[in-house]
Amino acid sequence: MDLKNLTIAAARADVQERKTSATALAESFYAKIASDDPQIGAYLTLSKDRALEQAARMDVLAAKGEALPPLGGVPVGIKDVLVTRGLRTTAGSKILENYIPPNDCTAVARLEAAGAVILGKLNCDEFAMGSSNENSAYKPVRNPRDLERVPGGSSGGSAAAVAAGMAVATLGSDTGGSIRQPASFCGVVGLKPTYGRVSRYGLIAFASSLDHIGPFANTVTDSALVLRTMAGRDPMDSTSADVPVPDYVAELQKGVRGLRIGVAKEYFAEGLDAEVRASLEAAIQKLASLGCEVVPVSLPHTEYAIPAYYIVATAEASANLARFDGVRYGLRSKEARTLSDMYRKTRDEGFGPEVKRRIMLGTYALSTGYYDAYYLKAQRVRTLLTRDFESAFQKVDVIVTPTSPTAAFKLGEKSDDPLAMYLADIYTVTANLAGIPGISVPCGDTRSGLPIGLQILGRHFDEATILRLAHAYEQARG
Repeated sequence: MDLKNLTIAAARADVQERKTSATALAESFYAKIASDDPQIGAYLTLSKDRALEQAARMDVLAAKGEALPPLGGVPVGIKDVLVTRGLRTTAGSKILENYIPPNDCTAVARLEAAGAVILGKLNCDEFAMGSSNENSAYKPVRNPRDLERVPGGSSGGSAAAVAAGMAVATLGSDTGGSIRQPASFCGVVGLKPTYGRVSRYGLIAFASSLDHIGPFANTVTDSALVLRTMAGRDPMDSTSADVPVPDYVAELQKGVRGLRIGVAKEYFAEGLDAEVRASLEAAIQKLASLGCEVVPVSLPHTEYAIPAYYIVATAEASANLARFDGVRYGLRSKEARTLSDMYRKTRDEGFGPEVKRRIMLGTYALSTGYYDAYYLKAQRVRTLLTRDFESAFQKVDVIVTPTSPTAAFKLGEKSDDPLAMYLADIYTVTANLAGIPGISVPCGDTRSGLPIGLQILGRHFDEATILRLAHAYEQARG
């Protein structure tokens, strides 16, 4: 069986028709993980007992001739910022090294209720803070296409697991591009839904107004299937939206002729790699050949997105990570003699350099005398960016951009230059600031064989249109 190119529909059908069993399929993936993951580093914790129990339930249904649920028997992996009942959840940090949650994240619970087999927890940048997956407290993740290069971040383990055939689909989180950028670097499909479309209950928070949960998969159809399973109102998350969830898979079959595609000049400016530009221009031509109308648009406040994002995100991180203090759960320093010692030493020993950097930046931006100059101004810029998109979407149905200005860079290449690392998110942070949906689909390779991603952005709660266009492009590319 070709695990690397296995789709959800094919895996489910093979189990349903008893060409294989869900148990045998899970065992095949565990064998693949044992063989390949020591070189890649995608998994932090495996959940074999839980997986085989779920697989056995699916096998019983198949043996009775009963219809399997939508993800029946499908092996999936979960980013380690999503809590899982009874299964270690670290957020890639030493401060949560031995944390065992008492409950499941809503997104995980919905996948498992739909029959998915949870293989384990996937490596990520610590507390989802990073663009290369080099900030994990445990080990870096390597790109399956080139082991000397990064897989992208922060959901690098989730992207690498799909690209290497160590899961059929995975879940990641996206605060500033952490699904779409790794998808681009690893040559898979990565989808960030609209803010509020998928419940964040059980997601270990980085920046609460920017965090999103979404899927990685080999195909757009598989991404649509996983999103359909997870999406919808959740009473456990007050920010989840009570908006009807369409049948995303059925929507894929609608044509794209006549769709208006916006191309923003600000996303094709200085800093865009020549090979990435060429692939994007070819992709736009391909979409035009499918009957789409290409329309120039402007998003004039794009140049302010990175500074605004890194003020809002770090400020919210400063507040969210205050809970990791050694009092209630997680690491507690053994060297502490007083309460203040416990706070200081626990956080110093438990947090890595990038997390400390962002906490300090955020605390500074929120401090007396600087709140108006930094945080309040960043929120005003965020409003301007949102209005840019609202104005553009009056003229077009979607906006297409590069996912990243370059293909995957080498491990260690940007580790000593945080600003260069932050600028790698220039094309993705805007969607998080505005809360709009976005998807990255492969659109070619560099001459050295590194994947390039096409990003498609849409209106609020219009994932159906970006999925439909992504699917049409995927089919046209073959």
